[in-house]
Amino acid sequence: MPELPEVETVRKGLEPTLAGARLSRVEARRPDLRFPLPQGFVQRLTGARIEGLERRAKYLLAPLDRGDTLVMHLGMSGRFEVEAGAAARRPGEFVYARAPDPKHAHVVFETEAGGRVTYFDPRRFGYMDLIPTEALAAHPWFAGLGPEPLGPDFTADHLAAVFKDRRQSAKTLLLDQRIVAGLGNIYVCEALYRSRISPLKPAGEISAKKIAQLVDTVRLVLAEAIEAGGSTLRDFAAADGALGYFQHRFQAYGREDGPCLTRRCQGVITRTVQSGRSTFYCPVCQR
Repeated sequence: MPELPEVETVRKGLEPTLAGARLSRVEARRPDLRFPLPQGFVQRLTGARIEGLERRAKYLLAPLDRGDTLVMHLGMSGRFEVEAGAAARRPGEFVYARAPDPKHAHVVFETEAGGRVTYFDPRRFGYMDLIPTEALAAHPWFAGLGPEPLGPDFTADHLAAVFKDRRQSAKTLLLDQRIVAGLGNIYVCEALYRSRISPLKPAGEISAKKIAQLVDTVRLVLAEAIEAGGSTLRDFAAADGALGYFQHRFQAYGREDGPCLTRRCQGVITRTVQSGRSTFYCPVCQR
C-alpha cells in the first residue's frame, strides 16, 4: 500500500498536467473500481476545470470549478501514466508493480492543453468519487481523520494528549488515522527507530521530551522520503529528472538481522509482528 510520501510524489507528478487544466474528454472503461463510479461520472467531469491538486492523508483531491471534488485513492495497485508531449511518464513507479497493461487502463482524463492521464489498476483496489466540495470535511472518509503529520496541527502537545495514560504501543497509536492522518507502517518504524523509542512501549510511558523528538523525526523522515521520491519507488523520475531511491536509506525497515546503525550500539535489527504488520527495531537502543 502506498504511504503518504508515495501519494505526495504522485500528486506532484500529476500537478503540472492536471492543476488548472480543463478536461476536454473523460473515459471510464468500466463502471466500477473498488466501488462503483458515481452516477454521471464522465458527464460531471467533462468540461470541468481542475482548480488544483491536493492531498489529504492518502487521498488525492482535485477540486473542480463546478463545486465537486474528484477524490482518488490508489489502493494497493493503482498507478497513473501521464502523456504530455512526446513521452509518457509514470509519477510513482512502485517496486512490486507490474508494467502497465492496456487491459487495466480503467479511466482516462484528457485536457484541452493536450495532456492525457490514464489510471491503471490491475487489482482494482483503488477508487474514485465525486463529492460536493463543501461537504468534503464531513464525508465519512475524512470526518474522523487526525491532523496531517506535515501540517501545523501535528504537535508535541497533540501527541502528548493522545498518548497520556494509554497502554497501547506507540506504534499502534501512530498508525491510527484518527490520531495522525496518512502515516503508514514503513515511516512509523523509521521514525521510532531514529527517535530511539521502542515500538512495543506503552505510549503513556513515553516522556514529553521523547514525544517532542518523535514529532520532529516524523516530519524529517517524511520530508526526506518526499524529496527522494518515496520509499517504495523503483525508478520514479521527478520533474527535474532526478531519481528517487529512499528505500536505500532505511535505517531499520527491512533490515532484519542487520547491525544497528546507531553509533556504539552493538544491537541487531529484529523483526516482530504487531497487528499483522512487520515491525523492525533495535531491542538494545530503542527503549
